[in-house]
Amino acid sequence: MKAFGMLTAAALLVSTAASAQAPMRIGVLDDMSGIYAESSGPGVVTAANMAVSDFGGKVLGRPIEIVTGDHQNKADVALGLAREWYDTKDVQAVFGLANSAVALAVQQLSREKKRIDVVSGAATTVLTGKQCSPYGFHWTYDTWALAHGTVGPLVKAGGKKWFFLTADYAFGKALEGAASEQVRAAGGTVIGDVRHPIGTADFSSFLLTAQNSGADVIGLANAGGDSINSIKQAIEFGLTSDKHKLAGLLITITNIHGLGLKLSHGLLFTSAFYWDLNEQTRAWSKRFMASHGKAPTMQQAGVYSAVAHYLKAVQAAGTTDADKVSAKMRAMPINDFMIHNGSIRPDGRVLHDMYLLQVKQPSESHGEWDLMKLVHTIPAAEAFRPMDKGGCPLATAETAGGK
Repeated sequence: MKAFGMLTAAALLVSTAASAQAPMRIGVLDDMSGIYAESSGPGVVTAANMAVSDFGGKVLGRPIEIVTGDHQNKADVALGLAREWYDTKDVQAVFGLANSAVALAVQQLSREKKRIDVVSGAATTVLTGKQCSPYGFHWTYDTWALAHGTVGPLVKAGGKKWFFLTADYAFGKALEGAASEQVRAAGGTVIGDVRHPIGTADFSSFLLTAQNSGADVIGLANAGGDSINSIKQAIEFGLTSDKHKLAGLLITITNIHGLGLKLSHGLLFTSAFYWDLNEQTRAWSKRFMASHGKAPTMQQAGVYSAVAHYLKAVQAAGTTDADKVSAKMRAMPINDFMIHNGSIRPDGRVLHDMYLLQVKQPSESHGEWDLMKLVHTIPAAEAFRPMDKGGCPLATAETAGGK
């Protein structure tokens, strides 16, 4: 019996040691092949791997393993992958989630499974509104911030009458709604809209409607390949003359690079990140470019920041338990190359500065990725929708003062 007890104890020690060395898995679930693949896609995997490597590759004595998947911009595909990861691969947290319909679906599943999800690519404010989650975090930007930063300056510059060209799903509708609210608040009017399917190749009929609307500004409430195609075709239609202005409401550096400065110079847009803002952003971005081959978008920088903060919270909590890690994530300040003295509200909204950028003239550029200049820094306190305006159940009377 004594020998049996010693064998049992030894077996338990071996089992415990093996368990301690089992990988701690996180997932990167994004559009790897569709219209958001360039702004998110493989680049967010690069960013996540950089964050894991910079952290040392281990947390709580366990190697960190990244699982990746392509949601194909389909909520059912995303749910299938996330459910498999949670149920069979013990994935503790999911990052990325470009596409608002996908992000909303995965956030609901993550809430049910008590796993953490961190959105960097989707924009709908519903994520921190009525469908907020104690395990859900909205990291990089949202429709309110994008619209708030861009619309006001354009209305003040004379763009009073707006017409929207909108992607026909949750993100586009939310972005149009937020921008319309800002147009009216700034003293302008919304005179119409038209909605296009995601992944549209031919925008001619939509642009013709916009052209005939009498609008001063045509707001593009779309993103990724849809933004590039609609801007290119708008230029062909002559919609960038003095009579009309184009307002890209979700633009990334890869969009501008794809369009070129001759077509896009002068465009104003709001962003959470630009690689050439300061020494820290330049140093990190050069490392990213050496690995990925392109300058980082705000979505990709946001995934690095989110993964790094999550791993710090796991280490500080001493566990991967979602309740304890979520509490640590909200309690700890965020400080990295992208976010300085950032904080996380009870509704999951990450607060940080945003930036109004303008695309340079070709003569102003001194390199392939020297594409933008900073017009204005939007302080964190002003950049995002006040928490008491979102309807999040986690925003109690004591914490709903808007911070």
